[in-house]
Amino acid sequence: MSQRINITSGSPWEDIVGYCRAVRMGNIIEVAGTTAMDGDVLIGKDDMYAQTKYIFQKIEKALQEAGATINDVVRTRMFVTDISKWEEAGRAHGEFFKSIKPVATMVEVSKLINDDLLIEIEVTAIV
Repeated sequence: MSQRINITSGSPWEDIVGYCRAVRMGNIIEVAGTTAMDGDVLIGKDDMYAQTKYIFQKIEKALQEAGATINDVVRTRMFVTDISKWEEAGRAHGEFFKSIKPVATMVEVSKLINDDLLIEIEVTAIV
């Protein structure tokens, strides 16, 4: 049986809600839905590109803690509150994954946990 490794962000919500930033089981790493919040501060208010870029930077750090890199990502899932801004999110996605080309999903959702959040992203990596 594979050892489970939980990677935490230190957010108090992890204990309250019962989740962690990422989980590694064997060679598979799942990174939870990640937003552009830095503690209580939103990075990139009203800017889909800035939020997306910051989220991928956060995800990259979680992957490193789990023993992976952005090159190990095989799937991205992006949940956006305004699909008309897909090109801004796509541009940031391309900056991280242009040569890696994971499978990607982007869907519009009615809202996220905070009205100022424009996008939430989760990824799967295999090492």
